Formats: sequence, structure tokens, C-alpha cells
Amino acid sequence: MIQSMTGYAAASADTARGTLSVELRSVNARFLDLQFRVSDELRALEPVLRELIAARASRGKLDCRLFLNEAAGSVPGTRLNAEALARLRELSVEVTKALPQATPLRIADVLRWPGVIAEPPLDEEQTRNLAAGLCRKALDELVASRSREGAKLAAAVGERVAAMRRRLEQAAPLVPQSLAAYQAKLSERLREALGSADDERVRAELAVFATKVDVDEELTRLRTHLDEVERTLKKGGAAGKRLDFIAQELNREANTLASKAASQELADCALELKLLVEQMREQVQNIE
Repeated sequence: MIQSMTGYAAASADTARGTLSVELRSVNARFLDLQFRVSDELRALEPVLRELIAARASRGKLDCRLFLNEAAGSVPGTRLNAEALARLRELSVEVTKALPQATPLRIADVLRWPGVIAEPPLDEEQTRNLAAGLCRKALDELVASRSREGAKLAAAVGERVAAMRRRLEQAAPLVPQSLAAYQAKLSERLREALGSADDERVRAELAVFATKVDVDEELTRLRTHLDEVERTLKKGGAAGKRLDFIAQELNREANTLASKAASQELADCALELKLLVEQMREQVQNIE
């Protein structure tokens, strides 16, 4: 199954301290780039989340946010942290010496100081299990959303492939017609320049020209690359890099076809192919 690299998912659960939540945001990236935003209190859970995410995602810049919202109206702690309070007192004395005119700390200022109110510690094992469960739930939702978008991307790529095949079918009969018309025109000009008696030289020049503008090889390669795109889409999995490489090859062959075009109709067809390849590549950039 083809997956997009873009998605969002969240999961949360209530605890004695408040609501524990996991948020996952994923966007395009060349490789798997995991970024975590976790409070110091929950930092020990990061390795567990990293392992779970890496097992389900292979590409994309994925931001994981783990946070605890204190319950509304609850009192997070019932006692003061003596060490933090002593340290704050020392800092206050130093500030007063350096700045005698400074306003003394108010009680509200002291209570808001980080660490002054001792919060009840979280149950490490219980919190780890809960966070892992929330991460799995969020990952299921993220993978499902990326799969839905991936199916749409695969359909869009398939439409471009079908359109390119139609252009190739239009281009194939143009090749001998364009070559014959241009050879006749070139033959006339060569005879005017070299003289009618030098037919051997004219034939030699026409043979060289025919070799230079022969596009059968390019048409064959384009068809082969389109077959590979369809095979890769059908196989699924982490196909983004493979599809991006094929898109580059399609563009290279389309450029060669345009440079060898012996008529305006064939050149226009090659230009349309290049446009379709670029449209396909824009979609491929979003595939995992």
C-alpha cells in the first residue's frame, strides 16, 4: 500500500495528575527525521516512543509531542520544596545586594517559581505503559490517514502514467512521417548545395541525419519506465524514493525526445510528456 508522508494524529487519557496526551505531526522529508517535544518530567519516556515510531514510519519529518495537562481545579502539590525554597532565598539575597532598590519577592512570586511546590511524582511504570499505549493508538490513526492520502496520490500518479501512455501512442506514428518529410526537405537542400550528381553524398548525409533523430530507443525506454511505475505502485510499501528516481529517468528521456524531434508535432508531444512527468514528480515527492 502506498502511503503519504503527511499526516496528523493524537491520543490522550486521564491520569490522577491530569490528561496525558500524545500528538504526532508528519510532513515530507528525504529521510526519517524524528523530533520530540517532551517536558523534563516525561523525558525518560522518549526512547520508548522513538522505538515505536521508527517501527511504523520509514520516511518523513515526524514531530512527537508528549505533554501532561494538569486537571482543572486540582492542587498539584501539598508541600513546599525546601531545597528549591532555600535556593530561591539565596538568590534573592544576592539580587538585593547587587540591586538594593529591587522590589522584594511576593508570596505569589515564590509559589510560581519552578520547583518550589513539590508535585507528587508520577508512577514511572504506569506512565510508561500509558504513554506507549497512547503512542500506538496515535500511530494507528497516523498510518491510516497517511494510507488514505497515499491511495489518492497513487491514483493521481496513475492518471499521469495513463496520460503519458496516450502521448506515446500519439507520438509513435509521427516518427516515420516526420522523418520522411524532413529527409525529403533536407535532400532537396543538399542537392541544391552539392549538385544533383552527388547522390552518394546526399544519401550519406541523410543516413547520418536519420541516426541522429532516431527516437525509437527513447520511446521504448519511456514505455519501460512507465511499466516500472505501475509495478512499483502495485507493489506498495516505501516506494517514494524509487518513484522519484524513475521520474528523473522519464524526464531525461523526454528531454532527449524533444532534442531529437524532427517535426513540431513531435516536439509538442515531447513537451507535453515533460509536463506530465513534472506533475507526477510533484505527487511522488509526498509518497513515503
